[in-house]
Amino acid sequence: MEIAQTVARRSTCKRRQVGAVAVKDKRILSTGYNGAPAGIAHCAETGCLREQMQVPPGERHELCRGLHAEQNSIIQAAVHGVSIKGATFYVTHQPCVVCAKMLINAGAEKIIILEDYPDQLSREMFQQAGILVEKFGERNEGK
Repeated sequence: MEIAQTVARRSTCKRRQVGAVAVKDKRILSTGYNGAPAGIAHCAETGCLREQMQVPPGERHELCRGLHAEQNSIIQAAVHGVSIKGATFYVTHQPCVVCAKMLINAGAEKIIILEDYPDQLSREMFQQAGILVEKFGERNEGK
């Protein structure tokens, strides 16, 4: 989780710094942090569209210039040809429902989070998929 927190410091998001690390067999497979796609102006430069529109956390994810940390971790693995099937993801915040769907289809086995996020549908989908969501430092939460 300490590595996920370190990765999160690279975030260019004005609202929340999030980091994700995919691990399997005690090896780091990929990392990701939230921010604008490569080559695109960062929100720190352009301003936060979600802030300007007063969009509450957990809603209207499509109204954001940035990718989420989990998305960037999945993309990094794909770009480098690394399978993340069966991986455990250490994420500084509970994944949103969009990321939950991606992690489910990517074959994530377990999600360990440091902080909650207001997205109940995400938790429900993980539960239906049989993916354990555990709060860092606690055991068997969310299953």
